[in-house]
Amino acid sequence: MKIMLRELQGSSPGYYALLAALALVTLLGLGAVWVMEHQGHIVTGMNNQIVWGLPHVFAVFLVVAASGALNVASMASVFGKTELKPLAPLSALLALALLLGGLTVLMLDLGRPDRLIVAMTHFNFKSIFALNIFLYSGFMGFVIAYLWTMMERGMNRYTPLAGLFAFVWRLALTTGTGSIFGFLVARQAYDSALLAPLFVALSLSYGLAVFVLVLMLACQGSGRALGDALMARFARLQLIFIAAGLYFVLVYHLTNLYFTKHHDFERFILLEGGLYTALFWLGQVLLGGLLPMLLLRHPHIGQLRGRIAASAALVVGGGFAQMYVTIIGGQAFPIVMFPGRQVSSSFFDGVVGSYAPSLPEWLLGLGGVAIAGLIVLLALKLMGFLPERLDDAALQGSKA
Repeated sequence: MKIMLRELQGSSPGYYALLAALALVTLLGLGAVWVMEHQGHIVTGMNNQIVWGLPHVFAVFLVVAASGALNVASMASVFGKTELKPLAPLSALLALALLLGGLTVLMLDLGRPDRLIVAMTHFNFKSIFALNIFLYSGFMGFVIAYLWTMMERGMNRYTPLAGLFAFVWRLALTTGTGSIFGFLVARQAYDSALLAPLFVALSLSYGLAVFVLVLMLACQGSGRALGDALMARFARLQLIFIAAGLYFVLVYHLTNLYFTKHHDFERFILLEGGLYTALFWLGQVLLGGLLPMLLLRHPHIGQLRGRIAASAALVVGGGFAQMYVTIIGGQAFPIVMFPGRQVSSSFFDGVVGSYAPSLPEWLLGLGGVAIAGLIVLLALKLMGFLPERLDDAALQGSKA
């Protein structure tokens, strides 16, 4: 049995309402960029100590999730799970959309998007930021080529090779994203090689959660059935990915606790950080980790769609909490200028930085999410990325 890919009808009021809502949020995000460009970053909550604000939280989450969204396609082409092959085009599309949404936020938040061409033509190869430009563009190129081999029948024989290159590059992409923080030796919160594998592990759960939410929404909106066995498989995978992410978080903090120079930062994040401590324990660990694992531990989880959707949404929410703690909390903790000495000056040395995101920052971050949503919504209507059947019998037939 061969499963055909079909476009969405896209003629229901719900489709146009969602399209209009995403377009409106995108316009509001562009308006926020205009305000910040003309008024300066004084209208944001950022300052000399916290130079990466809430838009970077959105951007890094989207980039990390983009890598993980390629999970399903990689399982089909690289690991031989041919029953997932009908879902591979949607997986690749979502990876591209999330990456474009995240990079748009990054470009518009850095202050001078008109000078992007300078950043793309003048490189300091000692900088991890310069290397990430190649990782982002390379990932996009490999995924587009991978998608072409899947969609063009005459190129299908190259799909396994293209999938392998895309899989290896997505690991490099997430490693580079984690290394942005791991290579910042001046800040106690970072300066750890464990951040690279931690981001790789987190990308698995973030990307799969976003993929499951998009798949469930698309199938519900188009009236296409989802097989219980398929959803149970995704639930089991999500359980493993969440556990892997929590494991690396545990190893990261245990490693920091082993070194005396990181004790103050660990006390700040784990015990005395106020909002950051609450987001870590309640948002990242409890709501984004333990609760989804508990929800997914059911013998008939494939039939409990509400639990699967709720756990995926919790993983996404916990992911944003984790990125906020990592990016904002890591900057808020004061830099240790002279280890073993007390430093006092008019520049708030040794003082925990304060930060409250402003409305333009929220709108810019949400605008990046809306851009990714618009890309997916329009692509599903214009091209056949979604299988016409996803019931268990059809998927087993495609495997045979």
